[in-house]
Amino acid sequence: MKVSRNNKNMLLRIVIENIFSFGERKEFNTIPNHRLGTLLHHKYNCNNFEYLKLSSIYGANGAGKSNMIKALDALNRIITLEEIPFDFKNSKFKFDNKEEQLIAVEFIQNETPFYYAIIIENAIIKQEELYISGLGQDEDKLIYERKTSKDKKTEIKLLEEFENDEKSRLLKDVLLEEFVKPNATVLKLLANRDNKFIKDIKIAFQWFSDTLNIITPESKPRALAQIIDKDLEFKKYADEIMSSFNLGIDSVETERKDIYKFFGKDNENELNEIIKELEDSPNKLLGLRSRKGDEIIIVKEDGNIWVKVLKISHRNIEKSILFDLEEESDGTVRLLDFVPAFKHIISNKKVYIIDEIERSIHPLLIKELVKKFSLDPNTKGQLIFTTHESNLLDQEIFRQDEIWFVEKDLTGSTDMYSLNDFKEHKTIDIRKGYLNGRYGSIPFLGNLKDLNWHKYDFNK
Repeated sequence: MKVSRNNKNMLLRIVIENIFSFGERKEFNTIPNHRLGTLLHHKYNCNNFEYLKLSSIYGANGAGKSNMIKALDALNRIITLEEIPFDFKNSKFKFDNKEEQLIAVEFIQNETPFYYAIIIENAIIKQEELYISGLGQDEDKLIYERKTSKDKKTEIKLLEEFENDEKSRLLKDVLLEEFVKPNATVLKLLANRDNKFIKDIKIAFQWFSDTLNIITPESKPRALAQIIDKDLEFKKYADEIMSSFNLGIDSVETERKDIYKFFGKDNENELNEIIKELEDSPNKLLGLRSRKGDEIIIVKEDGNIWVKVLKISHRNIEKSILFDLEEESDGTVRLLDFVPAFKHIISNKKVYIIDEIERSIHPLLIKELVKKFSLDPNTKGQLIFTTHESNLLDQEIFRQDEIWFVEKDLTGSTDMYSLNDFKEHKTIDIRKGYLNGRYGSIPFLGNLKDLNWHKYDFNK
């Protein structure tokens, strides 16, 4: 029986070449093996094309699994900021002399499949293209193709209807003359134009600006104290999630104080600057970070200025007590950081990509969190993450085509492959096989004597 659900916004594949630890061209994809009969509710459907809602990526330290996410994050910043980030300018694979760097993404936004790719050479966008994807079944349809020559002259070819319209050609001439830069993509530039022939470009740009969400180990949710204070449905979800892990947590609360009581009246000059910045902000809301990294929200409501901070309520048999976040374990804070992402991904058609999802979290807790998403038949979003956590290697949580491995080949380049390539039986213990090195992508541990550690035993 075929079981798949409609979804409109998804990542289908990523292709990377000569970026960070990726030398030769490699591909990650979320396209299912249709012969697999497990976890059928993990398959989403768009225009009779199926793709997966969940993927995990395993690999040893230094194998390059985080570099896939770094490359996608760099692409997103290149598009949305319209410039090549400084930290990307020295990102070529260092064991080769190739100059061209490629990153391509195939995705679905609002039921329309797109293929977008850029080629960068020496910090110049040498080539950029956007197509409506035929999903491997029909011919791709050109939306635009842009090329930049060695003398930094740029040409853009757009779809035929645009090129045949006189006003549209004039618009292109103006853009090329005044706005197009050799070191900047044109996706956002074209998406911001009001032209009936290129409406699909607005849709494609929305995937990068809104649908795609990347969470690194250092990422923190924004304005969480304000959301907890104002959104009762979200607060209820946060309370249920945090209390379900048996951490002694009763609820997540927002404590608010008048700004002068919070900071004290001795800091009048500094407070006046904060208040001015608050008044100038569009939503009358500011987010600050304490020295320990906790977020402090300053907001103007009903004519008053409040400072809001998150607190965790713990209950014993007698009473509840509020604790500061700095009094909680790193794992508890990390779980709290994930609450907005999982709430969003369950109820919205978003793509969340998380690097090192298990960071600071107990193996049983992260497994329970991922399991909730995996087994829920009503989820709407897509979750992709990197991890070392072998406890997640469970065929009751993942399909075989949702488990990926990365490792370095003999050239020092990152290789990527799926568990699906091994054609394992659906009942096999893949965790045991992984730890025994059956699928590669685990560290090579030398004999301690071979490492000469015995020479440094000063207790002899």
